[in-house]
Amino acid sequence: MGRGGQSLARVAVIVRAGAVPLWWLGVLAAGIGVVLPGLTGRRIGVYVGAALFVGCAAAVALVRRRGYTEWAERASRAGKFDYLQDRAVTLRNWRRAHRWWLLLAFLVAVGSSLALPAAGGLALAGARAGLWLKAAWQGRRERRDEALLWVRTDWAGSGQPVGKKVKGYRTTGTGAGDAVPGGARRR
Repeated sequence: MGRGGQSLARVAVIVRAGAVPLWWLGVLAAGIGVVLPGLTGRRIGVYVGAALFVGCAAAVALVRRRGYTEWAERASRAGKFDYLQDRAVTLRNWRRAHRWWLLLAFLVAVGSSLALPAAGGLALAGARAGLWLKAAWQGRRERRDEALLWVRTDWAGSGQPVGKKVKGYRTTGTGAGDAVPGGARRR
């Protein structure tokens, strides 16, 4: 790293990191839940699951938005010697750090299918939709400001780009890194 440079990870990529595993685990849990009869029956379970999908998507998309906005407004320019972490490395680190939580969420979703078939799986899929919406919101902001948002990897070590350890964001131009605004892979 030399000369005091810091390792930086994209904020939008950290937000999107959980979207893919939550989606597939949610779809799998919902599929298993539909096979199980459950206490309330499939129709009620699917209706409750649809409501949970919408509720979880809205909650995840809206939670901590003010924190992201405040840090983005006070962001400083990244230094010449800062190291920009690859998108794949950020995704891998987040998923490794949260693999047990993802497994636990999957098991709870499948277990809840004994009472409400498919509801837990649809709630997980709704959380994925909320993460995707939040990343898309950040992408629109990054395009508008023409600046990508980065956070130091040691501050966001637990996968929380607005956690207690975070003391600020850094910005670069939109051409930096290997992810487009919003955290998707650059093609």
